[in-house]
Amino acid sequence: MLSIFESQPPRERIIVALDCGAEESLAIADVLAGKAVWLKVGMTLFYERGPEAVRALKQRGFKVFLDLKFHDIPHQVLGAAASATASGADMLTIHAAGGTDMMRKAQEGAARAAGAGGLEVPATLGITVLTSMDDRSLADAGIARSLTDQVLDLARQAREAGLSGVVASPQEAAMLRAALGPEAYIVTPGVRPAGTEAGDQRRVTTPAQAFAAGASHIVVGRPITGAADPAAAFEGIVADIGAA
Repeated sequence: MLSIFESQPPRERIIVALDCGAEESLAIADVLAGKAVWLKVGMTLFYERGPEAVRALKQRGFKVFLDLKFHDIPHQVLGAAASATASGADMLTIHAAGGTDMMRKAQEGAARAAGAGGLEVPATLGITVLTSMDDRSLADAGIARSLTDQVLDLARQAREAGLSGVVASPQEAAMLRAALGPEAYIVTPGVRPAGTEAGDQRRVTTPAQAFAAGASHIVVGRPITGAADPAAAFEGIVADIGAA
């Protein structure tokens, strides 16, 4: 099944993960300005600079994927989503394992803050199963069913709660595209260009494979941010996707 994102250029569907400190993150952002569209702010950067990290990247013209994986009681998640939206984030993550009530409150908080600030409602994504996990680590956490069953069930709960889509590994992208339809965001970390190390990711594919499977966006971090020339590494991935 094709998605509504198919017509977008590859560079608009690649999210560069700034999983490093503030000084390094902003230096990489400056190198990628005018090339990348999306940057991801994760816990390392956000816990150092807070909402200012989002604002600094927005001022540079980027769209920001704020990946804080909200997981708390519904009231707290409502407030967190509202604050994140007010900071200017264009995409947010919520742990789907927190349940539909919690996810509904996240959506409510994001919509409320967007309305109050005259902003667009950010894309809201339910985290299914982290890409660092596999069937064994899921079982170690006390979850008896298979990883694919867990991903699919949490994705369906995210849709029921009104979220824009999900985060899952590219290995589940085709299954999720079939289940969620063409308009769902399916954002896939665990993407590595051919010939690069997987690191702590266990369920990986190449960028071209992830898009072919139905991903709306891919998240790529260290193969770009750890490269001697991050801009060249980014453009190389864009070219590889185009060639495929």
